[in-house]
Amino acid sequence: MIAIGTSVSSYLRVRASDVAQRSLSDRAPRLLLVAILSLLGAIAPTTAAAVSGTAVTHHSPHGVAEQCIALDRMPGAVYSGEDKAQEKAFCEIDFYSGTHALCPKVFSTSPGTLVYDISRGRFAGKAEAFEAEQCATTSPVKRGALGEPVSFKTTMNDAHTSATFSTASLLYYHFSRYLHADVHVPVSVYRSMDKDAHLARVTEKGLKLSAHRKGGAMNHAGWRILQKAEKNPTAYSPTDELFTRDRKQIYGVLLHPHGDRYGPEFNGTRQSGWGEGQNRDFQDTAPFRALRSAKPLQEAIDAGIHEAAANTTLRQAMRHGIPPEQMVFWMKELTEITLLDYIFSQQDRIGNIDYLSYWYWVDNGEIKRMPASSTQVPEEIAEHAPIRLRRTQLNDNDAGGRVPYANFTKQTRMLEKIRHYSADTYRRLMWLANDFATQGELYRYVQDTFGLSERQIKQIVTNTGLAAGILRASCKAGKLRFDLDPAGYLVTGKVEEQKLNCDSL
Repeated sequence: MIAIGTSVSSYLRVRASDVAQRSLSDRAPRLLLVAILSLLGAIAPTTAAAVSGTAVTHHSPHGVAEQCIALDRMPGAVYSGEDKAQEKAFCEIDFYSGTHALCPKVFSTSPGTLVYDISRGRFAGKAEAFEAEQCATTSPVKRGALGEPVSFKTTMNDAHTSATFSTASLLYYHFSRYLHADVHVPVSVYRSMDKDAHLARVTEKGLKLSAHRKGGAMNHAGWRILQKAEKNPTAYSPTDELFTRDRKQIYGVLLHPHGDRYGPEFNGTRQSGWGEGQNRDFQDTAPFRALRSAKPLQEAIDAGIHEAAANTTLRQAMRHGIPPEQMVFWMKELTEITLLDYIFSQQDRIGNIDYLSYWYWVDNGEIKRMPASSTQVPEEIAEHAPIRLRRTQLNDNDAGGRVPYANFTKQTRMLEKIRHYSADTYRRLMWLANDFATQGELYRYVQDTFGLSERQIKQIVTNTGLAAGILRASCKAGKLRFDLDPAGYLVTGKVEEQKLNCDSL
């Protein structure tokens, strides 16, 4: 009974609510930083090449050949059957066949396009009617659509907008599969679209709907800049980060995020404001404090919970208790989040981490799970005494990958403080760093697959080497315990520390 949850309605609602509640004082330093980053980006435009993978072509009414591309597989990565099915489903979406409608996303800080399935029901074959009626409202929930929307995300970086780099979603997806990560990163594929068709169907509506939306200044600015760019691509810099080389299409990614937003128990209190402050607050949560403890795993878990409870906000967030099994999953997921964010120079992680709830139980030594829609144990699995756990969904990954972005994981020295790690994650990082250093198969994959500039590739290679060096130094100093094995802990209630040769590849 293994299944993956599907609901994102609360995910959408949380983002709208979160943005609406942001104060001007919280946004001000971010706006200043984004302005600086935008200028840096304009000084050094990218020379993005085409991505590499399996392409499906769709044609706009203007005769423009749009492409959806499932990127080539990363060597050594493990992709599930569901990953492959999701890629295929994304690339089958034709924006002009009447099976899908496009609405502007006017919540959160960045503009985007929500793609609704209308292949059946009263709007089947009537995308224009759906868009005229349903896209005229700001709510992401639309009547007459099947399920919840797929997101079409494009790049947007300007002094008045939030930071968004669509290629980052592709990087996180494929690297997470290489690292065999427990944290889930949604499947994403490259997608281009006729700029004139997008301007008429989506951007003009987005600009109008966002104009007077409370707390939506950054979103509206994004739509304003996108409108100007779609009318004149050279008005946006770097042009290659938003437009295909022929300047006839915008491009980005298709993905379908799932989950609800974590509270302070995992996202941190954010009491110190955006930037380094909230990234330091993040390290005071129970799972991160446990990672920072040099004690054996069980003692570190207890210490992490106890120390976090000294903060009133965190104590309230943990009032229902945190099972040790949850802590072990969270600790491993945090090591994966911090590693990916360090490599890709992610600047906007804190407060943007989600989860799905599952019932877990062990049957004859085999771990099984099913979605948990409530706190009531389903009758059909009650005999197994299941435990309800939250599994982390890393949905919002678009503020990484660009050289000008601020690497807060690096700046606040998160990796240096970690004392517990997965042996498998450590080995795979060392293999990756060694391959990058020798410009091997993985290096060539990154170079040929994502359409990155030389500077962007260099940043990823450099950060990977630095991350490997930090963890290797901790290992050699005897400060790193290889004891993060959530599956093993779930089965046995304990974990055996592994001993590694710190230089072993």
